[in-house]
Amino acid sequence: MHRPLLWAALAVLALAPPLAAQSADELHDQIDRLTVEINDQVVEWRRDLHANPELGMQEFRTAALVADHLRSLGIEVTTEVGGTGVLGVLEGGRPGPVVALRADMDGLPVTELADVPFASKATAEWQGREVGVMHACGHDNHVAILMGVAQILAQVRDDLPGTVKFFFQPAEEGPGGAEPMIADGVMENPTVDAVFGLHVFPMPVGTIAYRPGGMLASADNLRIVVRGVQTHGAMPWAGVDPIATASQIVMGLQQVVSRQVDLTDSPAVVTIGQIEGGNRGNIIPDTVLMVGTIRTLNPDTRTDVHERVRRIAENIADANGAEAEVTIDLGYAVTVNDPALTERMGPSLRRVAGDDVTVMPPALGAEDFSYFAQEAPGLFLGLGVAPEDPSLVHPNHSPYFYADERALPVGVRALASLAVDYLTAPPVSQDR
Repeated sequence: MHRPLLWAALAVLALAPPLAAQSADELHDQIDRLTVEINDQVVEWRRDLHANPELGMQEFRTAALVADHLRSLGIEVTTEVGGTGVLGVLEGGRPGPVVALRADMDGLPVTELADVPFASKATAEWQGREVGVMHACGHDNHVAILMGVAQILAQVRDDLPGTVKFFFQPAEEGPGGAEPMIADGVMENPTVDAVFGLHVFPMPVGTIAYRPGGMLASADNLRIVVRGVQTHGAMPWAGVDPIATASQIVMGLQQVVSRQVDLTDSPAVVTIGQIEGGNRGNIIPDTVLMVGTIRTLNPDTRTDVHERVRRIAENIADANGAEAEVTIDLGYAVTVNDPALTERMGPSLRRVAGDDVTVMPPALGAEDFSYFAQEAPGLFLGLGVAPEDPSLVHPNHSPYFYADERALPVGVRALASLAVDYLTAPPVSQDR
């Protein structure tokens, strides 16, 4: 070939698009096919995990199972992330965005009463005593689903434009594993552009539910110490009664939600669940302890409610000649689904679940997925696992909690589809 013709040919090749990778539709077809092929394995993982639950920051067996599986797929693995967490990094065949998928691994100090052949018999030490351990919140489903997703995406890696990070997180039920994993750098190197996760709930099996904005609540611990002046029960005027004052504070706090928060914007709850004070019926004590929880679905509402709780408790105490020491320990933040990301990924979810995609009503449970979603646009889903037999339907954290395994392939397809769709057609921009 003459040199001018050679250079011309090279120029044409340089400008030509690369050999066509699989289209998004072809990738979805592969996801659907592979989901069916590996479903028995996903079920087996789930049952093994259910029979062998571990408490937060004790998920050694679970983490080892996950790490071995990811390594077998050729995925780069880092262990002991944020404690007992596992990070997997799957690089696609072409450059592109970075998406993270998260599953929490820990069980609860609950003795299982559900009648399944793989029921947990595990025990562990909890707060100084031996307790039963159970996946009463369904995290065994989350781990098995994400292990399946990793296997599928590893098989189509050459057609993925970008990187998928797999977060297998410890201690969601406490003390919280998301923040330690973030501190260990899981959102960086490479920087995560979007993060997805799901949680099983006792909704109709196979349902996918989500809502833009506040999906799950912040959960903050409230502690109020009311200090009065101890006196004889026959002479209350000789002291300051912290029991009567605490009673007024309990009633006053009910006004925060019922009269001072715009419930048309988002719900909120202020609950006092524990009161301790005094040890005899004829002695007015000097101190009363009150313990409770504050739940909100909007970050601004969260700040406002905290201020109102402090003001009401302190002012009521002052009006009675007592003192109120209010301590609010911040728990998990509001889990916020990024509105732009949520809208963009809606078609992916409808492709997976069709008419079984629904808007989730406000829920005041809390999740530390919220911390990942503060670092990058996030979308958190509810996956229905309630069986058709109503006698088997129980809430999360119940010793009878039962998850219908027909939901597992729906969860696998949902997370795999979200990852593929985001990587192949990422949003142009996301305002944080």
